[in-house]
Amino acid sequence: MLGQRRANSDQAAERRPYRRARRPEERVRVLGGLMDLVKPEEVFHFTAAQINARRKAIVGNHNLHSLYLMRRDPEIRAFYDLCDLIEVDSVPLIAWARLVGRSSRRFHRCTYLDWRSDFWTWAEREGLRVFFVGGEPGVADRAIQRLHAEWPRARIGAHHGYFDAREGAEENQAVVDQVAAFAPDILLVGMGMPRQEAWVWRNFDALPPCVMFTVGGAFDYEAGAQTPAPRWMGPLGIEWLFRLATNPRLIGRYTLEPWRLIGPAFVDLALAARAAVSRRPAAAALRRAS
Repeated sequence: MLGQRRANSDQAAERRPYRRARRPEERVRVLGGLMDLVKPEEVFHFTAAQINARRKAIVGNHNLHSLYLMRRDPEIRAFYDLCDLIEVDSVPLIAWARLVGRSSRRFHRCTYLDWRSDFWTWAEREGLRVFFVGGEPGVADRAIQRLHAEWPRARIGAHHGYFDAREGAEENQAVVDQVAAFAPDILLVGMGMPRQEAWVWRNFDALPPCVMFTVGGAFDYEAGAQTPAPRWMGPLGIEWLFRLATNPRLIGRYTLEPWRLIGPAFVDLALAARAAVSRRPAAAALRRAS
């Protein structure tokens, strides 16, 4: 089985142009993890191409927590190896990438809450079938009801995330069968990190052709079960302060885990210094020629 696995709509028209073709320099390695410097529009274009070709694909996302988990959990590393596109949902991570010479910009931050309006407008307009797995029983139903208040023609199915997700478990197979029966174009998996990543990786072969996104507590926010951070905090890179204030149990994630990335950080700095040294002769030659 493992051998089969592969490694505000109104504002949309006013946004900056985006590239439709993948480019080599958009994929970078930062703090030990590969990720793609893409805008939300580029994510949607990639998704549409996979849907039109009826290909399975995974869109993951990286932040400091996922990079920490990836160093400790082989399943999580395998999940990211399987991803076709990896969004960056951390402004501090984008800032670090910029510091060590990557072409990252703040508009490369991609999170569900930032692109949800464009996503559901697009999904409704194109008649896309979207299935959600995650949340407590009843949460997804409330989320769908609220989403339908804004996008009444959106085609959405769901199953809660409180089931026996072990590979081979009857409940797990029942969920996979329900997803297959719905035949989604897009599968949103929101069971929290790292459970959602492990579930997608374990069930990838059994799931139907669709584009799979890991979206954390997206439907908890849609249902009103959790309060998201004010959107102005995201671009400033301080969304974590809101999360820590509302859930003190996350203190380890935000104060201890980043220190485990010191090793990869030094690797990034060393590579950046080496690149700077290699550029000096070329710059000197240009100055002499001018």
